[in-house]
Amino acid sequence: MGALPLCVLLPVTVLAVVVVVAAEDNTLNDEYTWPQWKVPLVRKRRTVPLSSPNFSANPQPELSGTCGIECQRRLPSPSLDDLEHFLSYETVYENGTRTYTSVSVQGLNEVTAWSRNASTSSRHKREVYGTDTRFTIADKQYSTKYPFSTSVKISTGCSGVLVSPKHVLTAAHCIHDGKDYLDGVQKLRVGILKEKSRRGKGGKGRGGRGKGRRRKGEKDKEETQEKEENGGKEDRKGKGKSRKSRSRRSAEPEKPSFRWTRVKQTQVPKGWFKGVSDGMAVDYDYAVLELKKAPKVKHMDLGVIPSVKKLPAGRIHFSGFDDDRPGNLVYRFCSVSEESNDLLYQYCDAKPGSSGSGVYIRLKEPDKKKWKRKIIGVFSGHQWVDVNGDGMQQDYNVAVRITPLKYAQICYWVHGDSSECQVA
Repeated sequence: MGALPLCVLLPVTVLAVVVVVAAEDNTLNDEYTWPQWKVPLVRKRRTVPLSSPNFSANPQPELSGTCGIECQRRLPSPSLDDLEHFLSYETVYENGTRTYTSVSVQGLNEVTAWSRNASTSSRHKREVYGTDTRFTIADKQYSTKYPFSTSVKISTGCSGVLVSPKHVLTAAHCIHDGKDYLDGVQKLRVGILKEKSRRGKGGKGRGGRGKGRRRKGEKDKEETQEKEENGGKEDRKGKGKSRKSRSRRSAEPEKPSFRWTRVKQTQVPKGWFKGVSDGMAVDYDYAVLELKKAPKVKHMDLGVIPSVKKLPAGRIHFSGFDDDRPGNLVYRFCSVSEESNDLLYQYCDAKPGSSGSGVYIRLKEPDKKKWKRKIIGVFSGHQWVDVNGDGMQQDYNVAVRITPLKYAQICYWVHGDSSECQVA
């Protein structure tokens, strides 16, 4: 067969290049898009009353003896019966009564394989790594706006995140120490940052800010967050604008204040309790609080992601109320050093008080150009981890991942109907 004319080869070559570029573009879009998951169903079997708790446990600023990622690799995979036992839960009501609910799990085999992720990356230790990279969101015009406004303070000394108009996700150890409920849980309250205090309406008067005016420092923090969540890509719209320095206003930001709401009921998975799930207790370090009254604040939805480290940016974000910055909301972002099915080790600087914060990322919604933040984990806190199972412990900052099964359980707690929780 003779050589093809150039006029024939050229269009074919151009078409091939277009197809390859389109395929690469689709792959890139997939990497930045929330995956669709079919999740199992968690259904109630029966609920029985229990005796009232003693509410005698003391808060623990740090957890120790945790069986971490390396330790858990040596444990056998739990059976369906085990999982149903771990996902059964206790409910504590505001009047001090308590119930136990057993559950069944359906459709577990239909769930897309939840691959076991492991990393050989080096891990760092301690609560703060070198230079403290946390941002204090002190100005109310930012701390009371989404996504920061979803962060709440728990009266036991932890943080949490709104996952529905009246439900808060937090860490189980902020409620229960594994043996008993913490002192104060019977009168548990959730604090939401107030947008305005009674004194001053945000005008130009004494202590006011002037409508629509921003402090440069807070604006930089907001722009930094948007840039990091986009994988380091800046918005080009304002690229040509001059960056002249502006004098800061002398007025100090208002001291943060909270609007406190009582908790109607609290639900904790049985897997968190001592002697139930053995070395996997930390996997169930999460709890849901139902508020008596829904605050008029936007919440953040739950999401499921197979691997954070494989994302283009590979960063997580969360905000909480760290003890060393009383009353102030503290935001941070960082990369993940190692992940397993249920846990994340990460580099985020944090102090006690931030435990229970919602860990989130930002991806595109399927078939849409809109970006959306979703909660993909709960910050468990600074923990002393049993790495090799020999009693020797190392300290890491740990987060509990939202898996398809945990999504199904939390969604059931929130909605009360598992049929609304079939797709994540």
